[in-house]
Amino acid sequence: MNASSRPPEDEGLPRGYQFKPEYELTPRMVKARLDEAPMSVLLIDCRTQPEWDLVHIPGSVHIPLDEIEERAEEARPEPGQVVALICHHGVRSLRAALALRALGIPGAMSVAGGIECWALTADPRLKRYERTGGVCRPLS
Repeated sequence: MNASSRPPEDEGLPRGYQFKPEYELTPRMVKARLDEAPMSVLLIDCRTQPEWDLVHIPGSVHIPLDEIEERAEEARPEPGQVVALICHHGVRSLRAALALRALGIPGAMSVAGGIECWALTADPRLKRYERTGGVCRPLS
């Protein structure tokens, strides 16, 4: 990984995270933008219903990954708005961002590290959880 592919050190990603700036934003980047201008970000949560029910970021829109293509019109941004997708750890949201790009939303971005990283670095008030075999359990 070269220096240009790394976010600033204060962005809070786990050590060794392979940040992809052409496809990802860090949780701190998205949170700062939301705090500054809430309508400048369309935050789409592509996790499952049980995950959403357990914890989600206020103001986010829930479109599960398996519905992203059929509901792509809901992900069309207003002028000047960034589309940021979030999941648990960043894998599904990257897939969702790539799917939306293929469907004509070229700026769709994944939130690196997902809601787990968001809870650790951007908003520690959010509950953390583990997901095993489709079952979600809050972490104490």
